[in-house]
Amino acid sequence: MSVWDEVVGQEQVVATLRDAVAAARSGGPGMSHAWLVTGPPGSGRSVAARAFAAALQCTDPDEPGCGRCQGCTTALAGTHGDVTLVGTEKVIFSIDEIRPLVSQAQRAPSQGRWRVMLMEDADRMVERTSNVLLKAIEEPPPRTVWLLCAPSPEDVLTTIRSRCRAVHLRVPDPRAVAELLVRRDGLPADVALSAARAAQSHIGLARRLARDPEARERRRRLLAVPTSIRGVGDAVLAAADLIEISTVDARRATEERDAAERTELLRTLGADAGSRLPPALRGQVKTLEDDQKRRATRAQRDVLDRAMVDLLSLYRDVLVVQLGADVDLVNTDAAEEVRRLAAGSTPEQSVRRMDAVGVARERLAGNVAPLLAVEAMMVALRPQG
Repeated sequence: MSVWDEVVGQEQVVATLRDAVAAARSGGPGMSHAWLVTGPPGSGRSVAARAFAAALQCTDPDEPGCGRCQGCTTALAGTHGDVTLVGTEKVIFSIDEIRPLVSQAQRAPSQGRWRVMLMEDADRMVERTSNVLLKAIEEPPPRTVWLLCAPSPEDVLTTIRSRCRAVHLRVPDPRAVAELLVRRDGLPADVALSAARAAQSHIGLARRLARDPEARERRRRLLAVPTSIRGVGDAVLAAADLIEISTVDARRATEERDAAERTELLRTLGADAGSRLPPALRGQVKTLEDDQKRRATRAQRDVLDRAMVDLLSLYRDVLVVQLGADVDLVNTDAAEEVRRLAAGSTPEQSVRRMDAVGVARERLAGNVAPLLAVEAMMVALRPQG
């Protein structure tokens, strides 16, 4: 067992991080005070960063990152006193969330070898928030390490990027992801491989698809949408359906946690759930509700973006069939829809539809109203003579 076992298909990155851990122990060159871990969604950025953090805290003298000692197990579990895991479920980080981290990073480690500040979603900072973090990365204490995770280097402020050592993860092979699901979760090999391909090697999504029949059914219905669109009316209805599905999925993902947070806040404030709150307490409840709304907004956008990635994979398969390319299909379970779309369109039309999906993703990222962005996309997917 090792902390690196779940860093799938990233041999070169693992070798680089192992060397850095060895350098950190020996005091030699190769260890940096700030790292930028990049890679496409699902490549395992945060998994690699957590494994690196655990290896830095490992207490085994012979095998750094053994995966068995208290340093490794607590770092991986998120309970190590010197490893701070930072993420956001909102659209962006706020300055008020970053400032305490900067202060915390100045403290010397209390239990382990290093104080590790692991920041997921480092791309979700606007420039003024990034500037708050910049000073801490420019002049860190000698035993503090920053690990920033983002999809690509360009998603991080240039001044921060220039002060970090970069490692880039690639999309792992679906077979490697399937092997992990079989080994870790005990899933059947054929189900694991189908899910890994459908998820385009996104490890977390592959696990959910392999374990959740409802998730597989929702994806199957999504991939059937393009063949059902015959005109603008169908496109508008399909857009409304997708928005409704994304809203329901986002609500399912957040409502239980929202209720628990509200109950806990009321308990802390000494208020009853059904009673009228005094004016002095309403502001705190309102702040919580605003945070929950922002979290729900991000959850819906994440669901919609994932749906669009699935549509892109569908049209990629259509293009593969149209061009006769000798590569595997991503959506083996939707081969019939792929052949139907390939027979009823040209490669040029498939490329234009992929462009339309890409534009819709950009519009969502730019805070365009989801319904408008999805409607425009669906209209562009309709058959055209």
